[in-house]
Amino acid sequence: MTKRDIEIKTLDGTAKARLFRPAAPGKAGIILYMDIFGPRPVLDQMAERLAGHGYAVLVPDLFYRYAPYGPFDPKTAFTEAKTKALLLMLSGGTTQGMTIRDGSAFLDAFAAEGIDGPIGVVGYCMGGARALNAAASYPDRIVAAASFHGGNLASEAADSPHRKAASIKARVYVGVAGVDGSFPPEQSARLAEALRVAEVDHTIENYVGVGHGWCVPDHSVYDEAGAERHWKRLTTFFKETLG
Repeated sequence: MTKRDIEIKTLDGTAKARLFRPAAPGKAGIILYMDIFGPRPVLDQMAERLAGHGYAVLVPDLFYRYAPYGPFDPKTAFTEAKTKALLLMLSGGTTQGMTIRDGSAFLDAFAAEGIDGPIGVVGYCMGGARALNAAASYPDRIVAAASFHGGNLASEAADSPHRKAASIKARVYVGVAGVDGSFPPEQSARLAEALRVAEVDHTIENYVGVGHGWCVPDHSVYDEAGAERHWKRLTTFFKETLG
């Protein structure tokens, strides 16, 4: 396993990213779209675990336009007024459209590293919607898209991923927290209907009893059993779609 910090030239500047490659690298790659708390050791650990299955994994800093910032402690960041305001500024100021534009450069970064096989994406928290929007925006390059505790996947917003379902060619997996105010049952139903009408191969699975953020070890609601279930689903999903 190797990990290396790289810089990715985008239309809006330079995004820092970390690239993880297995000892015996294949040709498939995965973009891991971060949660709201940004790149940090826990995301490195998750990327390393994915890379251990034979994939090159890219973890870009989606908030690079505002760097430097943080780091944030997920257990306290939203209970402190100053850090909460900063996080909301970072996430609100980094629009879906910006991350969609960045997606082209992220994909090109794989090609520059000789990784020219199928590409998958996975996102957590705010990264979930961005992963689905990436699949809709680059349908000929992304073959698998997963979201875990993704928020606002089928909201009233113009950039809500469900509105672009007809553009998705990738297979889709959505893991939903049992109770999640950012993705209530009516949004889940709306997303399911949009994907069904668009004839997207998809699964939406409800993880009963876990909270928003349950997959990520440094979250206060981290649930080990639920996280391991997520890993089983995710690695099987990528094995079936990426090889």
